[in-house]
Amino acid sequence: MAYSNHLKLGKSKVKFKDRDVVTSVTSEKFTRDLNAILKLPKRVGTIPPGYEHRADLIADLFYGSAKMDWLVLWVNKISDPFQQLNIGDRIVIVDLI
Repeated sequence: MAYSNHLKLGKSKVKFKDRDVVTSVTSEKFTRDLNAILKLPKRVGTIPPGYEHRADLIADLFYGSAKMDWLVLWVNKISDPFQQLNIGDRIVIVDLI
């Protein structure tokens, strides 16, 4: 199966569990773009009831798209939203606009 990068962020091969994996996450363009995003102004708040464990709802609220959930998770260094996005937790939101 051919690798198709719908995000157009470049690609690179990495080893994961002794297998070659093609990814965008380690590409130069992704790293450069993410670093630019991380330099943008940020807001800090707490997670209210109804938004716990739901990066998609938080992304939809602030960015108008649930597909931006990856940004909420990445900026807050969250690998497991079911353990780390709890009511009252501090959360950082990047101002993209």
